[in-house]
Amino acid sequence: MTRRPLFSDRSLQPLLAARGSRLLASALCLAMLSACTLSPDYHRPETPAPVAFKHAEGWTQANPSDAIARGAWWELYGDAQLNGLVEQLNASNQTVAQYEAQYRQAQALVRSARGALFPSLDLSAGKTRSSQGTGSSSSSLSNNSSGIRNTYSTQLGVSWEADLWGKLRDGLAANQASAEASLADMAAIRLSLQSELVQNYLQLRVLDEQKRLLEATVEAYERSLKMTENQYRAGVSGKDAVAQAQTQLKSTQADLIDLVWQRAQLENAIAVLLGKAPAEFALADSKDIPALPQVPLALPSQLLERRPDIAKAERNVMSANASIGVARAAYFPDLTLSMSGGYSSSRFSDWISLPNRFWSVGPQLAMTLFDAGQRAAEVDRSEAVYDQTVAQYRQTVLDGFKEVENYLVQLKVYEDEARVRSEALDSARESLRLTNNQYKAGLIAYLDVVNVQTTALSNERSVLNLLQGRLVASVQLIAALGGGWDSQAAFVEQEDEDKSL
Repeated sequence: MTRRPLFSDRSLQPLLAARGSRLLASALCLAMLSACTLSPDYHRPETPAPVAFKHAEGWTQANPSDAIARGAWWELYGDAQLNGLVEQLNASNQTVAQYEAQYRQAQALVRSARGALFPSLDLSAGKTRSSQGTGSSSSSLSNNSSGIRNTYSTQLGVSWEADLWGKLRDGLAANQASAEASLADMAAIRLSLQSELVQNYLQLRVLDEQKRLLEATVEAYERSLKMTENQYRAGVSGKDAVAQAQTQLKSTQADLIDLVWQRAQLENAIAVLLGKAPAEFALADSKDIPALPQVPLALPSQLLERRPDIAKAERNVMSANASIGVARAAYFPDLTLSMSGGYSSSRFSDWISLPNRFWSVGPQLAMTLFDAGQRAAEVDRSEAVYDQTVAQYRQTVLDGFKEVENYLVQLKVYEDEARVRSEALDSARESLRLTNNQYKAGLIAYLDVVNVQTTALSNERSVLNLLQGRLVASVQLIAALGGGWDSQAAFVEQEDEDKSL
């Protein structure tokens, strides 16, 4: 017994197709008109920000504005070789390359999430070979005595998930915010590595100056030792003076040797930052120490707002906020609209022919009726993640203010200390000059000379160490401000943004 088709009259098929098309169009319009989102309205979290810093003027509450250009802040130090090294870092550093690849992954997720908003079109074609038992059906035997049947089919299908509750759009928003956070993360690591490179370079140049100081001191001590030995042979001074001169010379030579490995470590660190093996990189000695940039007394709040870590923290909040909408949308049904059509035949010769066509069209609603609290747990988890990112954002802003405060006061104290140490160094040099004259005249013992020389060398090195500390602190302040304090471009862009609002 064979079954008759439900609709045997072919004249009904165009009518059904027309009705199906109208049904699909109506469902699409309804979906677009009723689309909504279940995520909370986003507001930037409030932060306990001070009106002004204790050691700078003109500060207001920070708002992430990392789109404002930072510029080549390392050029503040006026060193052409340093500028070239930073450019090499930007192009060749492997850590930056890792974060750049992560950002491209995040961008791909955004494109994938955006694609889910549009219909998908599928095409399939194939051949199947099947077998059916023939013992009880005489009609089957008459059609195919072996019970084996070939079926050729081709089908074109269109499906679209209507985003009634904003699940897809919230997912897209979450991915977009995550991608922006990834971009800010890449900017943060680049700024950190640039800061590390500049600090290493400045310390290396100060070591070069210390090396020249110790080399000049060794030459002076060698002359003092030779003079003391001559005086000992002449019976003017005792053996103890010679021993003291030798001790002083050897100690200074040891300090000079110690600088070799310190400089090598800094040089190797710079090589790795540039993406090179240490054996392939070398920096020749330089007689110039880069200039210490002057920190302006008043700084605009936009500078701190450019910090990429603050921008990343806020975008994480935005992503978490959108994820709440995705979790809430799971309570509501999913509406999928689909339409397909094609051809199916048991013979290849008349496979693509009008009698062998088929089609289907219609909406589908699907929802979970019971999940033992899984959806509620996911909403609670999403809200907890949001609260976590808000706390992280607030802490990041507070850490930014703390860092700037620390480096500002550090530079201020270093500046006061440098003035006093410079005066102490002038006095030590004058004392050394007078003491050497007295010793040459035979008025004092060599032990007095040793003590004054040790004091003078200590002051010379202290001044250089202090200069190194000031240079490093200035770099750290620049990084804490998000990259430089040349704020003219920041003012222009911020004014344009304010006018547009």
